[in-house]
Amino acid sequence: MSPTRSTPSNTQTTATTTSRTSKPLGRVAFVGAGPGDPGLLTQRAAEYLAAADVVVIDQVAREDFIAPFVREGVEVVDAGHGEHGQPLTHASRAKLVVKAARSAGAAGGHTGLVVRLMDGDPATFNGLAEEALACRKAGIGFEVVPGVSAVSAVPTYAGVPLTSASSPTLHVVSGDNTKVDWARSTGTDVTVVVLGTPESLARGLADLLTAGRDPETPVALTERGTTITQRTHTTTLGSVAATMKSAKVEFPTLAVVGATVALREQLSWFETKPLFGWNILVPRTKDQAGPMTDRLASYGATSDVVPTISVEPPRTPQQMERAIKGLVTGRYEWIGFTSVNAVRAVKEKFAEFGLDARAFAGLKIAAVGGVTAAALREWGLQPDLVPSGEQSAQGLLAEWPPFDEVLDPINRVFLPRADIATDTLVAGLEEMGWEVDDVTAYRTVRAAPPAAPVREAIKTGKFDAVVFTSSSTVRNLVGIAGKPHAATVVACIGPATAKTAEEHGLRVDVLAAEASAESLVDALAEYGLGLALAATEAGEPVVRPSARKASSRRKAK
Repeated sequence: MSPTRSTPSNTQTTATTTSRTSKPLGRVAFVGAGPGDPGLLTQRAAEYLAAADVVVIDQVAREDFIAPFVREGVEVVDAGHGEHGQPLTHASRAKLVVKAARSAGAAGGHTGLVVRLMDGDPATFNGLAEEALACRKAGIGFEVVPGVSAVSAVPTYAGVPLTSASSPTLHVVSGDNTKVDWARSTGTDVTVVVLGTPESLARGLADLLTAGRDPETPVALTERGTTITQRTHTTTLGSVAATMKSAKVEFPTLAVVGATVALREQLSWFETKPLFGWNILVPRTKDQAGPMTDRLASYGATSDVVPTISVEPPRTPQQMERAIKGLVTGRYEWIGFTSVNAVRAVKEKFAEFGLDARAFAGLKIAAVGGVTAAALREWGLQPDLVPSGEQSAQGLLAEWPPFDEVLDPINRVFLPRADIATDTLVAGLEEMGWEVDDVTAYRTVRAAPPAAPVREAIKTGKFDAVVFTSSSTVRNLVGIAGKPHAATVVACIGPATAKTAEEHGLRVDVLAAEASAESLVDALAEYGLGLALAATEAGEPVVRPSARKASSRRKAK
């Protein structure tokens, strides 16, 4: 027989000591969450989170971290602090885990599984032994899913190797451990990694200095490691206390002490990303913003999504229904999609009428750009026409073939579009001899103003950049929140959007090479890299745009 892989749904109780009870027991998976970057969560960990009825976390802030992985309605329990905000001990957390497992079993939930999510790797400075032994004593089965440890990941993200040819020895110490023999870590060939709160870290490093480690030994202090808010400070062991005070180190931190810290200047790869630390305003609906925010994060930026429009069905559906029926009966030669929303609107009507992609047989399909074409391909449709140049209505017209009485059996085009779409495409097609059914497939409605703190951040320049993906996002953002501050970098997806931005008094700094969200983010990253290179060549520190606030509103040139 071939071995059976254990999964969250088929795992059996592994404890050898069981207690006879009338109440069913749940089971516990001790799961490593990694050091902070969600991309470092293992596939196995994601599987367990998806199956969990209860997730026990160390920090309430982890709720945002686990949101993409857990089922709706999962219970999240904070094991970091008690009811009155006091930090819980390992023993208190162990009792909490056992209680959660018993409750999950008695409730007869989806799986009866409790995921005990631990930062980094469960077995490294996390109290795994205490909590797992408590489960065993209570007769509760458990498993352990290793995670990426902060010990190795955080220095790597800081650009600091843990060992080298001249420093082959590694010591890892918890700053909370008051019984460490620091004298064993004073050799120049030893790299020391110390983890802890700022207070315990400062105490441990002071003890290392007192034990005889050279005060000129390089030290790298990294806060919030592997996240896009990571900060690394380099100093020496003799100056580390002053550095921690001047830099206002407030978060749990990891320190690397040793010769390898000197390599950071050449090996830093994460904090040198083009948009590292930038906070980008994304005026887009949340369901459309995902790919853009993911790409921004890959360049080191954080994003705030502010919906400026909401997409709603047309007020009267009859026109759209007639057009769909005409599509099926052969009324059209072409259908032209000018947005992903148009693809979605037609797809929804197809579902309503019980149709699928086969209804497009014999119909020529045009897409305004690569993103819209990708949405069609996801539906199983290969567009016949996508502009090779400018991805806009003008670009589409430039490559759309004119009506030919000999070659084209039908002279009619179906354009499912927004209620506020311009007449450029319709007028151009009609000039080429086509008859156009310009049908309102969806309505774009201005969204409600964002919260007051967001409006204040927009006006006072707390955002480093804003990315506009259409003229309507420009108009609506200015309408609901006001103009971005003069220091905010303005990036636009195409010439039409840039023109609208300039008409609203904004100076456009970045223009995408093609009309896609990916190209827009790439262009912004190239701009950010240019700013960093210019600062470096001038011998100046790299400063984010929000730190160089101008005193006046941005004016169009």
